[in-house]
Amino acid sequence: MAEKLDWFRRFFFTAIGFLFWGVAGTLLQLVLYPYARKQSTLQTQLKIRRFVGGIWYYFVRYLSYAGVLEVNYKGFEKLGRAGQLILPNHPSLLDVVLILGKVPTLNCIVKKELLNNPTMRNQILACGFLPNTESVELLEQSHEVLQNEALLLFAEGTRTGWDGEVKLNRGAVSIGLRSAKVITPVVIRMNPLNFKKGQPWYKIPHKRIQYELIVGDDIDPQDWLKEQSIPMASRRLTKYLENYFNTQTKDNENGTGTTT
Repeated sequence: MAEKLDWFRRFFFTAIGFLFWGVAGTLLQLVLYPYARKQSTLQTQLKIRRFVGGIWYYFVRYLSYAGVLEVNYKGFEKLGRAGQLILPNHPSLLDVVLILGKVPTLNCIVKKELLNNPTMRNQILACGFLPNTESVELLEQSHEVLQNEALLLFAEGTRTGWDGEVKLNRGAVSIGLRSAKVITPVVIRMNPLNFKKGQPWYKIPHKRIQYELIVGDDIDPQDWLKEQSIPMASRRLTKYLENYFNTQTKDNENGTGTTT
């Protein structure tokens, strides 16, 4: 009986959370419309990112206090350096919210399809985020961003499947080799799995979701480019990172954490 009541309680607060997300996103469309219509300065974009990130931060706090999830951040003080490419794995819908709610000044490469999302378009444009066009233009834009900012990129391109196997896009890794001063992996663990691609919001798990986000050691691109071409280094580094993520996320049945 207690477990059923707990499930209904989390279901109710999850519904309220997604309703808030939709309403807040719609209001942000209106508030950010003037900034989305023009190319703003980096300073203006950073102010908007902090504003949007603050909303995301309190959204995560709400879900935490409501008992929907728990989050533990480790090593996030190392994120945000100019020239840093941040590569997390991508187990769930909330990953970008968890990271940018904690470090809102990061730039981010996002799915270009999100520009068609009525609650996200103006947020993306006003923050100066880069739609993933998978083009030479994206390489040039990423290079320019990494001269002065840190860039967040989910190198899987989509959420990890239910089997938990992390498979990275080699082109995403090559951005780091071409343009980044340092590449920093971030391991996202969650237990139980939820908020997967194609999964309805109301399919909530039998217990509270526990997230753990761990910043890994920096990778120097130059160490991978010694005596080999970028394509070859990209293949090797992609394989290395896939093994790294799959090792770090395996056997995570007892992960725990607290929101910080």
